[in-house]
Amino acid sequence: MHRHAAPSRPADGSRRTLALATAAAALLVAFVVAPGPLAARGSGRTFAGQDGLVEAVRVAFVEFWGSGARAFPPALAGVVDYWFRYHVAKAVIAAVATVVLLALGARLWTAFRSADRLGAGRGAALVGAGGLVAALVVASVAVVMANVQGALAPFASALSLLPVGETDGALAGALGQARQQLTGYPAGGRTPGLDLMVDDFARYHLVLAVTGAVVAAAFAGAGVLMWRRAARTGPGERRAGRALRAGAVGSAALSVVVLVVVAANVTTAADPAPALLAFFAGGL
Repeated sequence: MHRHAAPSRPADGSRRTLALATAAAALLVAFVVAPGPLAARGSGRTFAGQDGLVEAVRVAFVEFWGSGARAFPPALAGVVDYWFRYHVAKAVIAAVATVVLLALGARLWTAFRSADRLGAGRGAALVGAGGLVAALVVASVAVVMANVQGALAPFASALSLLPVGETDGALAGALGQARQQLTGYPAGGRTPGLDLMVDDFARYHLVLAVTGAVVAAAFAGAGVLMWRRAARTGPGERRAGRALRAGAVGSAALSVVVLVVVAANVTTAADPAPALLAFFAGGL
């Protein structure tokens, strides 16, 4: 009789880890190359790169401002729809990447817990890989937040593409009028179009405040869980306990940083006109 060797669990684990790392790399590539084509397919609008998009925003904004209305003219509506779809695509890809990175981090943590039996070099490599994955998770969460913000307030987000430093031409004239009306807003001769910009700018910052509050709570919760888990580690798991405490402190610090961002955006959402004026003046 021939006996078949049972599959090696470490080998299976390594294959799963490699598969997750490959998936994360593929999602990074997709994040860079896919949103533009996806947005173009859904909106029916295409642009000749970043310069073409900036030019489209410039022309559409001048038309919008000249109309004085609270409704988007067709050119601006098309740009805003494209920009909405673009940010939705980026947010979805980044969210999936976050999940994959968290799964990859869990695999690395499992390997790290048994690193004592695998040698010091293996343990150091796992620490480095785990640190990189943790940084990528933080970055991907920030990207999700930014793109949710852009998707829920695409008009304000698209305005960030305006070359506000121009001093000649129709755009410079429109920006000058907007600055004049924003000075002392809401008093003065403001237009419905300006009211729409101010309202969307407030929404833009409110969205980031809400998503930031959720993320801050998640970081704080993760820190508490890691600290409690560190307290339950045994005498033979000192290295794991130190790693958990370091992660807990890092999560708590990230929560505080995000809460500062939340506070700043709540303040701006409550009184958006000065911040919008600063943007049009080239200060943001």
